[in-house]
Amino acid sequence: MAHTAGLRAGLDKRPAEVAAMFDGVAERYDLTNTVLSAGLDASWRRATRQALGARPGQTVLDVAAGTAVSTVELAAGGVTAIACDFSQGMLRAGASRAVPKVAGDAMALPLADESVDGVVISFGLRNVADPDAALREFRRVTRPGGTLVICEFSSPTWTPFRTVYTEYLMKALPRIARAVSSNPDAYVYLAESIRAWPDQAAMAARVQQAGWGEVAWHNLTGGIVALHRARKV
Repeated sequence: MAHTAGLRAGLDKRPAEVAAMFDGVAERYDLTNTVLSAGLDASWRRATRQALGARPGQTVLDVAAGTAVSTVELAAGGVTAIACDFSQGMLRAGASRAVPKVAGDAMALPLADESVDGVVISFGLRNVADPDAALREFRRVTRPGGTLVICEFSSPTWTPFRTVYTEYLMKALPRIARAVSSNPDAYVYLAESIRAWPDQAAMAARVQQAGWGEVAWHNLTGGIVALHRARKV
């Protein structure tokens, strides 16, 4: 992965650049996430699984699954969870995790129409070149009555904390990443992309505009993360 060291994508999110950037962070991706989130990443994964509410025997797609640690969480209790990511470096880094894996782009998923009972994307929609196209693609592969869950960084609800959080993103996060990540420059992009992402209400409106119904959201950790849930009706 030496050729990707120091590579960061721009906010235009060209797919090849984003994929190469994630190839470059794959080696220590899980450790870096745990450090940067102060260990909260595990609780966010549990909350995402609970929001999805998949039943034993159902099949769900975990888009932008990275090393598939989130997919393993979704597969608990007899659910078939498929990890999908366009960074083959990330999928290779998670090769030891015993869940099905497929390389694929969120805007052109390698699945048939109405082939899964639910779609989850955790901290990945923000990295897609056209999130609205991806939301429509998620709807295409979901069976009627199926569920979409988006777990993504969002806007803290308490204004004073929002200011502190923004300072952390732009200053502390890149410094911490330099100590633990295999590609710390990528986390400068991470901070910028979080700051540019729509807030909870704006995100809900985009999900609804993509054709999903029953759209709602739930804040985690004071709105640092938001879970958006919708249904194909």
